[in-house]
Amino acid sequence: MNNTIHPTAVVSEQAQLGTGNQIGPFVVIHDDVILGDNNILHSGAVVHGGSRIGNSNRIHEHAVIGGLPQDLGFAPATASYVTIGDENVLREAVIIHRASVASEHTRLGDRNYLMNGAHLGHDCVLANQVIIAPYAALGGFVSVAERAFISGGVMIHQFARVGELAMIGGNSKITRDVLPFMITDGMPGRVRGLNVVGLRRAGYQAEDLRALKQAYRILFRGEADLAASLQQLQALATDSAIRLAAFIEGSKRGFHRDRD
Repeated sequence: MNNTIHPTAVVSEQAQLGTGNQIGPFVVIHDDVILGDNNILHSGAVVHGGSRIGNSNRIHEHAVIGGLPQDLGFAPATASYVTIGDENVLREAVIIHRASVASEHTRLGDRNYLMNGAHLGHDCVLANQVIIAPYAALGGFVSVAERAFISGGVMIHQFARVGELAMIGGNSKITRDVLPFMITDGMPGRVRGLNVVGLRRAGYQAEDLRALKQAYRILFRGEADLAASLQQLQALATDSAIRLAAFIEGSKRGFHRDRD
């Protein structure tokens, strides 16, 4: 199949490999793994059963994909999965657990970058172009939207949501949802302002930033209650303000604010 497999690697005959993959020394690929094309697995990486990996991913030394979820109620015989898209980079010692619910998936989209020691608990969902810095940990069922940036050492409580283009400062304690477009930092996490650098890098123009600054003032500087504030956000009639309002309306855990 035109794959390069180091002689010390252990690749199950029950695994399905595409073409152009490079399997390094001491890599272990278990039964019931599907690996697409042109992936690179560096020395010591382990891919457990139930892992579904797309194309052109780089999995670095000693990463562990698809291990059993850290859930005391999980039955090891349960069939569940990890699904990874294309062009992701998983650096050294990244850990991604498979789902804890039968037939469900822990999911990564495309072009995500997970730095060394990052941990994704069971049933997490990452969208695209998410960056997670070293030793950040996501509890079970955490969802992270497009282009979010999670700094090193951040701890995120299970079931929390991280909005698009959010930035979380290093070593923050996240127990609620993290608003899109904003910087959340601290223990406990508090909103510190707009993620201006990330927004500009994503192509947001001055007019977009002005609208988001107005949305910020409505949420955190106005005197209206939350319901009235959400109506004011929608009345701004900008795409980002409407998405911000929709994120808040969908929150089940509440969201981090600029003060307790």
